[in-house]
Amino acid sequence: MSRDRLPPIPPEDWNEDQRRYAQEIIDGPRGAVISPFVPLMRSPELMAHAQRMGEYLRYRSVLGLRLSELAILVTARQWSQQVEWAIHAPIAMREGVSADTVEAIAQGRRPANMPEDEALVHDFSIELHRNRGVSDPTWAATVAAFGEAGAMDLVGVNGYYAMLSMVMNSARTELPASTAARLPDLSA
Repeated sequence: MSRDRLPPIPPEDWNEDQRRYAQEIIDGPRGAVISPFVPLMRSPELMAHAQRMGEYLRYRSVLGLRLSELAILVTARQWSQQVEWAIHAPIAMREGVSADTVEAIAQGRRPANMPEDEALVHDFSIELHRNRGVSDPTWAATVAAFGEAGAMDLVGVNGYYAMLSMVMNSARTELPASTAARLPDLSA
């Protein structure tokens, strides 16, 4: 029995909706039907709506790429989602998140010496995941730093990547063997 419950569907087996919505992804900034969308191909319209939201949150959010990537890493760690971690840890470092910060998040620790904006995004994201909400002081600091649109985009990034984590964890989407960036198992 395969570990991956919903492996890639060969393109020649795609139905009309799968073909149409997959083409939107292929023609967009992703350039291919990548890991999170492989299981979602079973619900092509859901996949299409999810990819549009993700395209906004990842590429055009008020937060910018560095801070969005940091929030994605916090979410991947909260859900122990290896595929998201493998994709986004290198991007976060390329965008300026320090290797020490990435490693601390991987280990489930609050990173030391983060820039103020990263500390705010980290703490907001942790609070949102752990408490299922955000305290008044954290909310106020986030709105002061990024505006209401930035606060909503931060909620959106966390929620969107939590959904993708749920999809891939449920489908048991496999991490390519060649992947270097892996989350440690913190369950022990």
